Amino acid sequence: MSVSAKSLLSTLSMRGPHRVLRGNLGIAGQPGVVYTPESGLNLPAVAFAHGWLTSAENYKSLLEHIASWGFVVAAPDTERGPIPSHLDLGTDLLTTLDIVTKVRLGDGTISVHPDRLALAGHGMGAGAAVIAAAQRRVAAVVALFPAPTSPVAENIAPELDTPGLILTGDDLDSVSSNARALAAAWSGPSILRTINGASHNGIIEGRRLFAALGAGRYEHKTDKTTRALVTGYLLATVLADKKYADFADPEGEIPHTKVVDPHAEVEVEAPKLSIGTVAKLIRG
Repeated sequence: MSVSAKSLLSTLSMRGPHRVLRGNLGIAGQPGVVYTPESGLNLPAVAFAHGWLTSAENYKSLLEHIASWGFVVAAPDTERGPIPSHLDLGTDLLTTLDIVTKVRLGDGTISVHPDRLALAGHGMGAGAAVIAAAQRRVAAVVALFPAPTSPVAENIAPELDTPGLILTGDDLDSVSSNARALAAAWSGPSILRTINGASHNGIIEGRRLFAALGAGRYEHKTDKTTRALVTGYLLATVLADKKYADFADPEGEIPHTKVVDPHAEVEVEAPKLSIGTVAKLIRG
């Protein structure tokens, strides 16, 4: 009997079996951080790009979580200013993949398989991951709450035959999200999945000042569900683990989420009228 998606979601939301080590990418000339399992050869790896006005440190729990499930997870810590270069951040992702695949990590007992690579990012970092994926073949791309970038990610997506997971929240069609357009343009097998009650900044940790200014608060439930969905998707695609096939299946039903058809006509909610307004309309 197969394990239910509900049970797997619960399991994947908890830390995996591996003890996690932290390292500094700067030693290899690329500012950033890397998290690895304690040991292992030919491991899968993910290069992750942060969102606007954030840093790799704001995703510490997410990155550590994925590493605890057996992945080397590396995040460049560049383009952190108010006017970042999305193209340069994409280049830094590719440099990061080069480092983790060509250099023995830890005390030399950790290595990465060159064909088990993925790119991921949040917000503008999701667009940077798409930009990078157009320049290097990887096993999967994960775009978390993607935001508009320059170059335009949805103009690049038709070039990708790579499997892609696009996660977003209830603000799917807000001006700060290009998730629907990105999913519609994606050439390869892709999934656009919404997380119930999530907002686009919900996975960012430690931004108390920005939260106080109304830029979005950290949402524990959103982060927890995101960790599970990303981990399950990477296990299914990068490692081809059939146990987690539902996480890479457009028909897969996963609790607290919904798969959206990006090509479906968007329903515009009719404006709600007060009783006074209705009376005025009736009177002419």
